[in-house]
Amino acid sequence: MGQGSCSQEDCFNLLNLFEHVLESDPLIDEVGFIHPSQFTLLDKEARSSNDGTSASFWNQDHKLGISTDILIQLCRVAKHAFLAAFKEYKRHENASSESLTENISSGVSCCSLVSKVMKHSQVVLLLSSDFGTAWNARKLILSKQNQPLEAFTEELRLSRLILSNCPKSEPTWSHRRWIIKMISRSFSTPQDIILESRSQEHKVIITNSNSLLL
Repeated sequence: MGQGSCSQEDCFNLLNLFEHVLESDPLIDEVGFIHPSQFTLLDKEARSSNDGTSASFWNQDHKLGISTDILIQLCRVAKHAFLAAFKEYKRHENASSESLTENISSGVSCCSLVSKVMKHSQVVLLLSSDFGTAWNARKLILSKQNQPLEAFTEELRLSRLILSNCPKSEPTWSHRRWIIKMISRSFSTPQDIILESRSQEHKVIITNSNSLLL
């Protein structure tokens, strides 16, 4: 697949595949862009075949490689999907505030829209960490009341993942500082924040390990 040569259907399939890769390995801690010719070399170094399901992504030992050959089309379709979901989310929120939720023809639940916005924005930010609209959308959703701490610790994990590839990304560092401030509202000391964050990460590891046994 060449740069920019993706049909609409193929591009959405590519987005779905990438989101599946991210969901199937919640412990990914490093991401990078690699040339397609390097996939075979990486497999040889790992002494195993690619855990992914296409030549577009490489996933081994919680390290994720994205082919440079599909960056443009993947970023384009991810932004389109994110903006569409975010627009529908805001429409749903506005209707809810006016007690007109029943008049929304799509019938999509708020939880479903939140999931789509968070899922698509994650892809966008992994590919383009300076896309402010995606960061603002995540802040808007996370600012809602009664958010579990797990949602914020997951956000810290995402920011670390993005920084593994873009260590000087100021929007990512800014978002990370905002998340820490949000967490600090519920805990009195930095030590408490660190301990609780590690506890949440440990739960993710246990959950992932149990799923592998099923």
